[in-house]
Amino acid sequence: MKAARFYDRNDIRIEDIPTPEVAPGEVLIQVAWCGICGTDLHEYLDGPIFCPSHGHPHPLSGEDAPVTLGHEFSGTVSALGEGVTDLEVGDHVIVEPYIVDDSVDVGPESKTYHLSKDMNFIGLAGRGGGLSETISVKRRWVHKISKNIPLDQAALIEPLTVAVHAVERAGELTEGQYALVTGAGPIGLLTAAVLKAKGLKVIISELSSLRRAKAIDAGVADYAFSPAESDVLAEIQRLTDGRGADTAFECTSVQPALDLILDAVKPTARIVIVSIWGHPAQLNMQKIVLKELDIRGTIAYVNNHPESIALVESGKINLEPFITGKIFIDDLVDKGFDTLINHNETAVKILVTTHRDLLDS
Repeated sequence: MKAARFYDRNDIRIEDIPTPEVAPGEVLIQVAWCGICGTDLHEYLDGPIFCPSHGHPHPLSGEDAPVTLGHEFSGTVSALGEGVTDLEVGDHVIVEPYIVDDSVDVGPESKTYHLSKDMNFIGLAGRGGGLSETISVKRRWVHKISKNIPLDQAALIEPLTVAVHAVERAGELTEGQYALVTGAGPIGLLTAAVLKAKGLKVIISELSSLRRAKAIDAGVADYAFSPAESDVLAEIQRLTDGRGADTAFECTSVQPALDLILDAVKPTARIVIVSIWGHPAQLNMQKIVLKELDIRGTIAYVNNHPESIALVESGKINLEPFITGKIFIDDLVDKGFDTLINHNETAVKILVTTHRDLLDS
């Protein structure tokens, strides 16, 4: 079968590899669509990061490079391993792509398995990946979805769940409050979508005119300002009658956005850092102290997929507007990675498939 294999920095190859067999307790999935994540781009440009380097196997997966990429994917159940009785062949599914130690509690009440020792991700550290034709996944990580959700949109439920967890990290939010989101890339837009679904008024700060337009047109932001064209702080003060935003989500990993947030939120506000920072940030500690601000980190998700699926199945969140491109796996680097690295202002989420017929449907 075709698969996108990470060998090293700037070295991803489309290869034919053996089709996996379904093991006991696992689900064999025919992958329909897989999104390109910012993490995939970081691996390509700066890796290996999450991907294990050649000769250094990951302690849980036991695999080293090359590994199959892709962790934002949807598909159809094609076979069930021994002991799996609560799914059927043909079911539509998505995957919560975790690799965690078997000793870790991953039950429905767990709130920490995503922080466990050596945690990593399917599609980064081994165990197959969504940038392939087929993958076999432990039943625990497979989530059934309604067949009313198109499989291309379903591939965005994984990044949506990052946003759901980020909003959860902000604590109790009230309908009608103002939320500031800096950055309207995929995670920023999806965070805005979750906030809107919960009844908040969303303000986005974003340089790209295309992404600002996408936020407004998709209905996930009430206001979208360019920090290069507007005094965003003044606009927020005007909209909130001088109180400041009630909460904020940093989705850019750039210093000016973080600086804006510290000035733009009201005293006692909760700030959630959603983006992955590849470099140290500077914090004006006096602003944090004098406004009694609460700054929180967030990483991935933990038992949040059911809420994400419910938001989509209920129609409260429409994922279709965020799909801005669909490509065949052979074009992964030239039409996928290159666009998102060098022309990212023109795209939000690019989906990849190994099935040419899906591109024509």
